[in-house]
Amino acid sequence: MNILILGGGGREHAFAWKIAQSPHCDTLFVAPGNAGTAGIATNVPVSATDFDALSRLVLEKNIHLVLVGPEEPLVRGVRDYFSARPDLEHVLMVGPDAAGARLEGSKDWSKAFMRDNHIPTAKSATFTADGLEAGLNYLGSQPLPVVLKADGLAAGKGVVIAESRGEAEKTLRNMLNGQFGEASRKVVVEEFLEGIELSVFVLTDGTGYVILPEAKDYKRIGEGDTGPNTGGMGAVSPVPFADDSFLKKVEDRVVKPTVAGLQKAGIRYVGFLFIGLMNVNGEPYVIEYNARMGDPETEVVMPRLQSDFVLLLKAAAEGKLAGTQLETDPRTAATVMLVSGGYPGPYEKGIPVTGLDDLKDVISFHAGTKTGPGGVFTDGGRVLALTGMGDTISQAVEKAMAAADKVQFGKKYFRRDIGSDLEVYV
Repeated sequence: MNILILGGGGREHAFAWKIAQSPHCDTLFVAPGNAGTAGIATNVPVSATDFDALSRLVLEKNIHLVLVGPEEPLVRGVRDYFSARPDLEHVLMVGPDAAGARLEGSKDWSKAFMRDNHIPTAKSATFTADGLEAGLNYLGSQPLPVVLKADGLAAGKGVVIAESRGEAEKTLRNMLNGQFGEASRKVVVEEFLEGIELSVFVLTDGTGYVILPEAKDYKRIGEGDTGPNTGGMGAVSPVPFADDSFLKKVEDRVVKPTVAGLQKAGIRYVGFLFIGLMNVNGEPYVIEYNARMGDPETEVVMPRLQSDFVLLLKAAAEGKLAGTQLETDPRTAATVMLVSGGYPGPYEKGIPVTGLDDLKDVISFHAGTKTGPGGVFTDGGRVLALTGMGDTISQAVEKAMAAADKVQFGKKYFRRDIGSDLEVYV
């Protein structure tokens, strides 16, 4: 079958890498793709949110299945657009409709969904600019630290953990005053949960589901989990503290009621569910949902997936996931993200990247790159995800770190402590 992936980051390169291994993929396209996907697929210079251009591409190239990578086209309704077109109804798609994507597109809606379906999560309240004083009063009644989240999409940067009352009040004012534009017209103020984070990934056809390998990612820019949030600085899978008992709790208390709750809401959710969790003394609490796979978690999940990914996607799109069993590699995968200097703030683009041809014992997934005269150049804040595999976390991380030292571009930065916090659980 002919397959189109929407997106151009590390997640999409990981998808393309896995799909290209399947004998069931005839031709693979990525829109818009990056320098990495260009080596294994045909990049098409079409934005993932230009639905008219995407529809022309799908018809022209006889695309059988569309895999939606990033959240923005989902929240904007790419599935709804295709479903409303009689000439596109036959095209299989993995990615929820706009109603289902509200799980990610609106933190306020997501929290209400969790409360309605008795899914364990942190206590919270939502405020708008008209309710600023009420919000400030609420902050005054909450223990510190406290979490403030922009309601809408903010490219992974709309969450602040405020350590002081002054910081919390300033953040609330800034967010409601348009710090993240439309995304922060509402702000969710949430209880801070003490524990350790992980992510669980589910592929569902609306009724049946499979649970993919779990992962732990590292959001803060600085080592020791310091500094501002980013889109992700690295990840590890499997997660040693997520044993069978804990994951059974996640399935029973979170996965099953989430799928059932979507059905109850009249939403046929076809696609990935990213469940961001906090392990609080062995009990799972949901921090957030995403309506797609995570990045850089996909870069450690895909290398561990041994099942045919194309057949999984096809089964989900056709509503035939029930009873599917996954095969996974028992080894550990660890990825280290190389980022541009200045990220997650302002950074330069167009810097030459060297050393890619010297990499061994790793899989290099391009996140923010482009091809140009003379080679590969940076084209984003997060540039490359380098994934190592090993029998232990330290072995996998060591391979990724060695590769990170070999790749060169101006003002390169990466965290050297990925996975170090997990060694105590081994």
